[in-house]
Amino acid sequence: MIQFKLIPKRNPQNNTAPEKFYATAIAGGEVDFEFLAEQIAYETTLTETDCYAVLLSLERNILRQLQQGKIVRVGRLGNFNVTLKSKGSATMQEFTSADIVKGRVRFRPGKKLNKMSQELSYKKIT
Repeated sequence: MIQFKLIPKRNPQNNTAPEKFYATAIAGGEVDFEFLAEQIAYETTLTETDCYAVLLSLERNILRQLQQGKIVRVGRLGNFNVTLKSKGSATMQEFTSADIVKGRVRFRPGKKLNKMSQELSYKKIT
C-alpha cells in the first residue's frame, strides 16, 4: 500500500489561477544492500555475504557499462542508459563535446515493474 498526502500547487503558467491539490507519495521506509542480501540469502541457498558480494558486483558492472555508453538490461527489472543535455549549435561543425552540459542516467522499467505500478493500492494520510 502506497501512502500519500496532498500538496497544494500553483499553475506556473497562470499565477492567478487557484491552487490545486496533488498527491505525493510518502516513503514507508527504505531498504539497503545489506537488507536485500539478507532477504535473498533467506530465500536461497546462498550466504548473506555471497549475496552482498553479488549485489556490489552488479552495481560496479552497471556503472562500468554505462560509462562505456552501453544500455544495461537488468532482466525483467528494466534498462539503464545514459542521456545527454547539451547546448544547441548552429552547425554540426561548430559543436564540440564542451557543449554537452551533463549526462543523466535514465531507468526504463520492465514489464514486471510496469505491471506492479498499475496494480498499486493507495491510502491517504493526513
